[in-house]
Amino acid sequence: MHKLFLSITILLLAANVQAEEYYRSINESGKVQYGDAPAKDAADIEKINPKAVPSADDSLPYETRRASSKFPVTLYIGDGCGKGCNQAHDFLINRGIPFTEINLVTADEITAFKKASGGNQIPVMHIGADWITGFLENQWNKALDAAGYPKSVPYGFHAPVKSIPAKEKAKSE
Repeated sequence: MHKLFLSITILLLAANVQAEEYYRSINESGKVQYGDAPAKDAADIEKINPKAVPSADDSLPYETRRASSKFPVTLYIGDGCGKGCNQAHDFLINRGIPFTEINLVTADEITAFKKASGGNQIPVMHIGADWITGFLENQWNKALDAAGYPKSVPYGFHAPVKSIPAKEKAKSE
C-alpha cells in the first residue's frame, strides 16, 4: 500500500512539471519535432508559448495560420473580370487559403490599385509583398508554396473569405 501511495504521488508531481519553453523544429528533410529544446539539425525553429490564449483563427490548420500571419493573401478582382477572376477565387477556396477579396469598382479604387500593384490587369493575388498578376495556377501554386501554405486542404475544411470594398481596405492601411 505504501508503494502504491508513493507511486501515485510521484506521478502527480511529474505531471505538474512543465517546461517554460517549447519549440517546434523542422529539419532539412522536413521532419517536425516538438520539445523543450530545438533540434540540433533544425532548418526552421519556432518558439511556442504553451500558455498563449488561442487566437480567433484557431480553426485554421497550424501551417495555414503560420503562413497567413507572415504572408496574408488578398485577391483583387473587378466588375467584368469574368472567368479569370472566378477561377482565381475558386482556386484559393479549393486550396484552403484564407484571403481577403477586394472588388475594384470606382475610378479612385482602380487608380489606387494601379499605383500599388504597378499594373492594371486583374485578377491579382497580393501575397506578402508580392503582386502576382493574372491567373496562372502553376504560378500561384509556386507563390503559395514558397510562402509556406499547405499544398492540400484538410478534409472538410473551408477557409474563411473576407470580402471588402476597396475603399474600406484603403482606410485600414
